Amino acid sequence: MKNQFISEDDLNTFEGWLRFQAIDLVALQRDQLETWRALYNDAQHKRQSSPKMGLVKFKAVQGQLLYAVAVCDGTNLWLVLWVRRSVRGDVYVFIPRADPDWDPHISYHKDGKSHIKSHGRATLNKVRQPPTRSFLGAEQIVSQKGFGPKTVGATFDPKQFAGVVEIEAGILGPIHGYVSVDLVEPGCEPIPHFNDALPVRQMVFKEMIPWLVIRVFAEQF
Repeated sequence: MKNQFISEDDLNTFEGWLRFQAIDLVALQRDQLETWRALYNDAQHKRQSSPKMGLVKFKAVQGQLLYAVAVCDGTNLWLVLWVRRSVRGDVYVFIPRADPDWDPHISYHKDGKSHIKSHGRATLNKVRQPPTRSFLGAEQIVSQKGFGPKTVGATFDPKQFAGVVEIEAGILGPIHGYVSVDLVEPGCEPIPHFNDALPVRQMVFKEMIPWLVIRVFAEQF
């Protein structure tokens, strides 16, 4: 079950949802099956009642650039995440969520301080090298997996972005695929990925120093 891509649409079927939970449908006893069916129905109710984000409008700010990762699914371009970078040096990576109080994001500030923030609480506080012109080597801001852009339903206008990393459906899913965002010294390689996932897309944005590198990795099946 592990070596089979699970899509967002799979979660709308009982069999696909069980695979997401790493449960073997054939091995379930009748009472177990009833329990899992009730859990699935509850999950479906919450999933279907969750609001969609719709079109996300980004305000143009002088001295600030936006970059996006998006999944192209038919005629739809679903927003996976976006990066906001300031000429002052601050870099933020945002994960779209319909709940405004959730607001999950990763910050890498001009003084080198970084953290992850969700529901207004900061965790994993670190101090790293400042993202200035004297930046050396590479620093990984985030390596993220577990995406549901179609479920979140965030769309956007690509013209508002300095760059869009666009990928096809079937690479990023609820438990498969990774997106990494790195800062790198010009000409330097980003941080190697920690497992055997294959890089399927990489874009290097050179508008500022250090450069910004966004990569997408696919699981091997």
